[in-house]
Amino acid sequence: MADWKMLLSKVLLADGVIDKAETALLKKAILADGVVDDEEVEFLVNLRNKAGETSPEFDQLFFSALKSNLLADGVIDAAETNRLRKILLADGVIDDDEKRFLKALKRGAKSVAPEFDALLEKCLK
Repeated sequence: MADWKMLLSKVLLADGVIDKAETALLKKAILADGVVDDEEVEFLVNLRNKAGETSPEFDQLFFSALKSNLLADGVIDAAETNRLRKILLADGVIDDDEKRFLKALKRGAKSVAPEFDALLEKCLK
């Protein structure tokens, strides 16, 4: 049997763009159980990294899902910070959306590891 994630990625990325309609389908599937798990986050990260272009709706879904996953327990620890660093710095650039996202994470967390504060400071320079 084919890997459903690989097949879905090929379909979604066939034209290089993840548009509003495709995002609506993704959102329905990913949020169906009300929990965004690590596998779903990795799937979204891979889509984002491979897409030539993403819609504002996809970007909103991406950051919302990542936030929900990271803040599931209210704490951003060192391991989650390292994972976050790899996700956000995959292209070597921190854009304005990513900066806003980091600030929102800080506000939403009950506590963060010193590594997160260091990452936030580095990214907001």
